[in-house]
Amino acid sequence: MRINLSNLGKRYNYEWIFRNLTYTFESGTSYAVLGHNGSGKSTLLTIIAGYNLHSEGQIHYTLADTAIAPEKAYQHLSLTAPYLELVEELSLQEMIGFHTRFKPLRKNLSTQNLIERLGLQKSKHKFVKDFSSGMKQRLKLGLAIYSDTPLLLLDEPTTNLDQEGIAWYQEHIFLNRENRLIVVGSNIEHEYGFCDQQLHITDFHPLARR
Repeated sequence: MRINLSNLGKRYNYEWIFRNLTYTFESGTSYAVLGHNGSGKSTLLTIIAGYNLHSEGQIHYTLADTAIAPEKAYQHLSLTAPYLELVEELSLQEMIGFHTRFKPLRKNLSTQNLIERLGLQKSKHKFVKDFSSGMKQRLKLGLAIYSDTPLLLLDEPTTNLDQEGIAWYQEHIFLNRENRLIVVGSNIEHEYGFCDQQLHITDFHPLARR
């Protein structure tokens, strides 16, 4: 997967969040999008995911030298973020089964395999609404990391995780990096420490010094 951003810009009403962003994301590389809270990290990730529209510029997606239409990009990516919700009326087992109807799991993992990797075997039949915030975040991360997608977008991935959960995230993201394009939106080093490249979104703020 390759993503080319050309003079990308986003504004809300009359306020520009970023402008003139030209950058290329390449498969097999992990990128950290860095910046303070409210700087536009989440906005950029949702634009790349196709969940948010940019105001100017262009995005081009390529997979195996074949161009992908922007409206089809969602088929090839996984996104997790604090503002995304789970279907809380389902049990853990049902939630994974529902998710895999749309995004199969990597390496032919079964639902039971994923539950084991999540470390949530005792909660297999528990409703998601009864999970702690940390359990919900681990589930969201597991569904994203273990989906069979070439593009993985992680926005503030360790939100609500304790030290054990952070260690789990670091272990499983490391095990699932190969041959993928990973983009992490963060301002916390333990979330993006594994990344090969860094993009500082504040460099593209309209008032940023060049």
